[in-house]
Amino acid sequence: MADFADLPRAPLQRVSLDWARAAGVELAVLRLDQVDPLISGNKSYKLAGYWQQAKRIGARGLISLGGAHSNHLHALAAAGQRFGFSTVGLLRGEPHETPTVSDLQAFGMQLHWLGYSGYRARHRADFWSPWQAHYPQLLPVPEGGGGLLGAQGCETLISHVRDQPLWPDYHGWWLACGTGTTLAGLVQAEAGAHPVYGALAVPMDHGVPEQVAALAGPNGYELFDASRGGFGKVDDALLAFMADCEQQMGMLLEPLYTAKALWALREAVREGWFAAGTRLIYVHTGGLQGRRGFSL
Repeated sequence: MADFADLPRAPLQRVSLDWARAAGVELAVLRLDQVDPLISGNKSYKLAGYWQQAKRIGARGLISLGGAHSNHLHALAAAGQRFGFSTVGLLRGEPHETPTVSDLQAFGMQLHWLGYSGYRARHRADFWSPWQAHYPQLLPVPEGGGGLLGAQGCETLISHVRDQPLWPDYHGWWLACGTGTTLAGLVQAEAGAHPVYGALAVPMDHGVPEQVAALAGPNGYELFDASRGGFGKVDDALLAFMADCEQQMGMLLEPLYTAKALWALREAVREGWFAAGTRLIYVHTGGLQGRRGFSL
């Protein structure tokens, strides 16, 4: 039966953006958005380790949680349908329809709405106990596919670049961070050879720096606040910037992660973080299904 390991490799694509070009900074995009139209972006790499663990312990599927526009749940539900395992989603808020929720149901995911206070309880030590009792055949997956198994799955991304070098060498990575899991995996894989720069889609005080440090240690990366005031905060300036970058790059972005990460990169370039001649790999983390939540 097909599995996560059968998904294709992500292509690496040179791009030109006027603000990077003006500073002499070269960019290539690791196109995780092109790996699969449904099991999107970095989500497949974070989920792969959990499904392998589920199979080792004899579980029949995965249970996880997220919002009504969750890229993570969308990829999980699509993978469950594709690869033949059961999925359950625990959703934030009260029941309501979104394009993502409609897809989750179409993919066969069993949904439970937790309300807002119920969802906030996800950080409690005993949160998973009643759900494991209700679904003993399923392995719990942290929000966003976070945790050690998720980070280990993302370590494989470095091989995508090494297998298709565009340059004799690159000088670092730049990517959006929701839980910090993908960044932690890249830091572990690089082992200090190249720095990894993370643009946080949530404010710095939301615990992501601590999560990254727990998974990857204190060195080998820098974190930047790209949240623009909070997760999900989108404004006209960001949307105009995103549209301009899409036109220059010839690829779609979405406003919650990939566009915010590019905005933060532009600011870092303008502030002189990178010398002329620096070659950066920007990770397109996917999530394009989330564009449906905006008038784009």
